[in-house]
Amino acid sequence: MTGVTVERARSAAPPEESGGTVEMSMRDALNRALDTALREDPATLVFGEDVGRLGGVFRVTDGLWRAFGQDRVFDTPISEAAIIGSAVGLAMNGFRPIPELQFDGFGYPAVDQIVNQLARMHYRTRGAAPMPVTVRLPSFGGIRAPEHHGESLEALFAHVPGLKVVAPSNPHDAYHLLLRAVRADDPVIFMEPKARYWDRGPVVLDPAGEGERADDPIGSSRVVRTGRHATLFAWGAMVRRCLQVAELAAEDGVELEVVDLRWLSPIDADGLAASVGRTRRAVVVHEAPLTAGLGAEVAALVTERAFRDLAAPVQRVTGYDVPYPAGPLEPQYLPTNDRVLLAVQRTLEY
Repeated sequence: MTGVTVERARSAAPPEESGGTVEMSMRDALNRALDTALREDPATLVFGEDVGRLGGVFRVTDGLWRAFGQDRVFDTPISEAAIIGSAVGLAMNGFRPIPELQFDGFGYPAVDQIVNQLARMHYRTRGAAPMPVTVRLPSFGGIRAPEHHGESLEALFAHVPGLKVVAPSNPHDAYHLLLRAVRADDPVIFMEPKARYWDRGPVVLDPAGEGERADDPIGSSRVVRTGRHATLFAWGAMVRRCLQVAELAAEDGVELEVVDLRWLSPIDADGLAASVGRTRRAVVVHEAPLTAGLGAEVAALVTERAFRDLAAPVQRVTGYDVPYPAGPLEPQYLPTNDRVLLAVQRTLEY
């Protein structure tokens, strides 16, 4: 890399509409957000394995290399530790890197750089060195990928002080949360649910390019369906699963509230407690193994904040305490509608 070439910057996406709502896939929403980030700040860089000429294995970066040039969108060697290490060095020199780790399982080789360098640099320098790095991490399962291509690492990264962790569940949030992450001066692990890349939905674009609404700060959850009998807490790909369960439960007269956590660090503890205050029962649904999963943290927060409101113990529906399976076994591993409905029944009958 020879430096930033601002003159090369031009839009990789069609001209944005003047406000309004655009129907698009989550993949295209992420691409649009990256395009916006690259256009609005010449210090923004996108790099990783195959993100340049190929446009990424999921085509999230498609067209950006041609639009912004190889000085700002470029391929890297197959070395996740080097990718994150480079991002740390670039951030210390005034850049705003957006590295991509091609699959979540490839995040393990980068853990040393993420935990010991990326997450600590701001603290280590007593605030002198901000770390505006957004690590894009295609995450979770559901596409029947081979081993090491489907993982659920949110508990690992949410446990590390200094990191923010976010997982969108729909195209609108993917667009706005990615821009919010890129504009932050803290390192963010941006977990993109691979199984939702092709889901389409409305994206409300901000005509002023100012990002998400002012009332949606970092760390805010969102009620995506209201209900009064129990709350389903989820994030990423499991939000759609919970919405499906809520539809099924409604056929029997059970009204389930669904809360999308979105930010996994920090967690919106007040928002979780508020929902339980309305429904008095809670079920946490996630793909990661049960033991020490993020569902345990959610259950603890709900118990601490809303103990007097709870009418039943918090239930968890998760993956199993085994290595994340390869594709053919995913249907047996991932939470199903029946497993979630059974947990709902347990909490209602308590």
